[in-house]
Amino acid sequence: MNLPVFPDFRALVLEDREELEPFFRRFPQEISESTFANHFIWRRFDDPRFTLINGNLCIRFSPPDQEAYFLQPLGENDIPATINACLSAAPRLSRIPASFAERWCGGLRCAPDLDDFDYVYRTEDLAELKGKRYDGKRNRIKKFEKSHAWRYVPIGPGDLDACRALFEEWLAGKGQEGGAIDAQKDAIQEALLHYRTLGLIGGAIETEGALAALAIGERLNARTAVIHIEIVSPRYEGLAQLMNREYVRREWADSAFINREQDLGVPGLRRAKQSYHPDHLVEKYHILA
Repeated sequence: MNLPVFPDFRALVLEDREELEPFFRRFPQEISESTFANHFIWRRFDDPRFTLINGNLCIRFSPPDQEAYFLQPLGENDIPATINACLSAAPRLSRIPASFAERWCGGLRCAPDLDDFDYVYRTEDLAELKGKRYDGKRNRIKKFEKSHAWRYVPIGPGDLDACRALFEEWLAGKGQEGGAIDAQKDAIQEALLHYRTLGLIGGAIETEGALAALAIGERLNARTAVIHIEIVSPRYEGLAQLMNREYVRREWADSAFINREQDLGVPGLRRAKQSYHPDHLVEKYHILA
């Protein structure tokens, strides 16, 4: 391995995937953030830098206007000493799953990272929308289908321009701007440019001759897929529900669960994620010295 050893760090680049991917496969995670692809597509915002500490892969992030932090070390060698080394190089570990915090972080300060809890759903629930509690979702889909012909299509690098146009339309409807939005646009572009190399799977709904919704995700662990990106045109009622159902049904039927990431404390996003009735939440914590 040609990997840096603590206290040396190296910025994450695409060519590191071959050497780093085995850590993610050997120590599969339940948190949505912990995949090589996710780190790579967000790298210009999060500035991930990695090192080996006691043979464990440790990645430090330094997003704008935030204190630097590490995710959970990937490995099983002398974890207490590894945590201490991380805390010597950053003020915190963040987005740490409860199972890891309970096992290894006794004696350290631990605070819930509520806005970053992941919503995890049964795949069957999202793909079938059965039962009274999903009546509203099914009705919205039926309303869309009565007015619009549509088809589901896989997406890849050749759809970059269409995806950019969809993102700009979505953004105009929200009236947002700034660094986080630019970072999201950049993440979508990186995901599509390096689609096959990163092992990502994407799908879209096409209607009226244009791409109107898209989703991009990947395998998170043996039983779970994670959806990293969901963009839907605001012009069509019911399209968001259709996109979510079709993407899960067509791409992830062999997964038991779907992780749809966090709500970031945004009230509207929280209501939307709760309305799909998650099977469980992945609780995450900040760990402080």
